[in-house]
Amino acid sequence: MVNRIVLVSHSAPIKDDRASDQLALLGYDLDWRTPCLGDALDPLGDDVAGTVVYGGGYAVSEIPDRDFLQEEIKWLKACMAANLPVLGICQGAQMIAHILGAEVGPHPQGLHEFGYYPVNPTADGVGFLPDTLHMAQSHYHGFELPKGAVQLAGSAVYPNQAFSFGPNVYGLQFHAEVTRPAFRRWQDRNPDIYAQPGVQDRDTQDTLGEQHDAAMDQWFRDFLVRLFGPAT
Repeated sequence: MVNRIVLVSHSAPIKDDRASDQLALLGYDLDWRTPCLGDALDPLGDDVAGTVVYGGGYAVSEIPDRDFLQEEIKWLKACMAANLPVLGICQGAQMIAHILGAEVGPHPQGLHEFGYYPVNPTADGVGFLPDTLHMAQSHYHGFELPKGAVQLAGSAVYPNQAFSFGPNVYGLQFHAEVTRPAFRRWQDRNPDIYAQPGVQDRDTQDTLGEQHDAAMDQWFRDFLVRLFGPAT
């Protein structure tokens, strides 16, 4: 059976995100791997139905110095070459963009997005994101649009928020997978982030999160169904 989804995390996963929850509801067996903590990424097997590479605190510029990031790059390339559904979120999206030859790095003015920011569909992205939605964000690096990719969404500060490459590969800068409890953990773990330019204050984050989380949840679950489909 082709029913295993490999979920690549960059810290010990708490496993309460929407991606893993929805993929389990679709009937997939979830195979969590955390290479930065020593987990191996095995050669691509016939039972692998796709992969999700999550965000994290590592930069594309660190790839030459970190063996586990090099292994993740090999894994992504293998999944892409096999035409499997591939979803990169934040750092994962930046790694896909890097594989495709695009520039990845910090905002030229040092601006951060941490909070809930409006993300707008492009003309080519209306089928992907029908209307503007507030999405959870936590990053200060972004990516240029890779050659051959389709720009699907952007924000006021980071014009490249989502892209597709062929029918099965997607990179999302935003964190639609993050639940409200998970975002509150992010708020608590690094209070110094609120001094960074572009970061919303906590009250604004909480207000926008409560207002827009349900719509973000519904959109993301629908997107996962379209990308991965039910397990077979």
